[in-house]
Amino acid sequence: MAADIIPIQLGLTDGNVYTLWAPQWLEDGEEWEAFLGHGDDLYVFPSPAHLAAFIRSSDEHDLIDHPEWDTAAELLVDELRPDDDHVYDIVGVPDLVAEIPDIWTLAALTDTVTIVRSLADVCDLEVVDEILGSADGFAVLPLGQTAFTGRNGEKLWNEMGAVIAERWDEVIDAIDAIVSTPEIDAEELTSTKAEQAAISAVDKTGETVEPEEDEERDEDLEFWDETGVDCLEITVGGRTGYTLRCYLGDEPVFLAENHRIQVYSSAEELENYLMTADVTHRLSTLEVWPEIRTAVTDGEAAVLAGPENTYRLDGLADALKEGPEAVDGRQLELAVELLIDGALERGDEETVEAVGSSTPLGNLISAITRPDPDRLPPSPPFDDEAAAWSVLVDRFAATLEWDGSRG
Repeated sequence: MAADIIPIQLGLTDGNVYTLWAPQWLEDGEEWEAFLGHGDDLYVFPSPAHLAAFIRSSDEHDLIDHPEWDTAAELLVDELRPDDDHVYDIVGVPDLVAEIPDIWTLAALTDTVTIVRSLADVCDLEVVDEILGSADGFAVLPLGQTAFTGRNGEKLWNEMGAVIAERWDEVIDAIDAIVSTPEIDAEELTSTKAEQAAISAVDKTGETVEPEEDEERDEDLEFWDETGVDCLEITVGGRTGYTLRCYLGDEPVFLAENHRIQVYSSAEELENYLMTADVTHRLSTLEVWPEIRTAVTDGEAAVLAGPENTYRLDGLADALKEGPEAVDGRQLELAVELLIDGALERGDEETVEAVGSSTPLGNLISAITRPDPDRLPPSPPFDDEAAAWSVLVDRFAATLEWDGSRG
């Protein structure tokens, strides 16, 4: 798998600090993971300029033998400022569990717990491992809202919240105890601060491009917008099909039975199915369903997918293998959305975890869909990431039921 070094920000007792994280990489047949540090110390810095000054002037740390260290050591100050996906407010976790477990709260909590777990593994923080293993909710966080709905979900959320309320200070204390800021060369720090000031001055001169006005919306698309149900066009495995999906809260609900999404080979075939009476699927209980059936039957509405609901999964694996420049970022973003929604439909935790920001595939996806000059770019080869993506697509395709029969 590709090896990367990622700038991260940690929210700790003394404020926000910056360091570097090397997620799992394979070397000589062994998996490794590391943070910037030395011995028992985790090195943290008050700003990207301080971090840059250290890595440019010191070789006394544990990342010096990382396969991508030479690249990391040459990063500009601004390239060492973490993107939003790698900002972890560890001291703010109790505030998160005091909120309703919506998609944003869960995303932030999942990412923070993931980095805390990595710190515990790399730095041998046994008490942190113990705390994260003391409530089942920590393990199912990657499933998102699906895991925390209903009576059982509420129980998981409350149990995890109770553990955090009682013991999260121990997590913070354990991490605080290993952090330190090593001595930094004064001349190098003066240079990196000047570099940061120069970059900031350039950024302020940038011009804002006005967005283009939205094109007129098709009448059929307007109908589906009003119902809250979307038509989807999906191309996967050399086939193109059509289905429906809506969201109840943040939970995706497909035209599906027994977690198998019903897909039809043409818009007309899906329309014929929608005219059928006495059907049983996850959307048939919606209050708006009779309105949809009547409109399609009377010819007042047709199946039509807008560009925001047109998913083309074919070809993305080959493009990912070539690298970020070969990938259509918008299509990849849409494909990830579809794979996650499909995984939530069937309770597939592995797929959700596989595209998370803590995995090599997730890091590559993030670099493509949210490019940032401050981000350390992922490094080739991308064979493992492309293979992991293919597995997720095949898993999704296997759950589709085409034209009323499996296969």
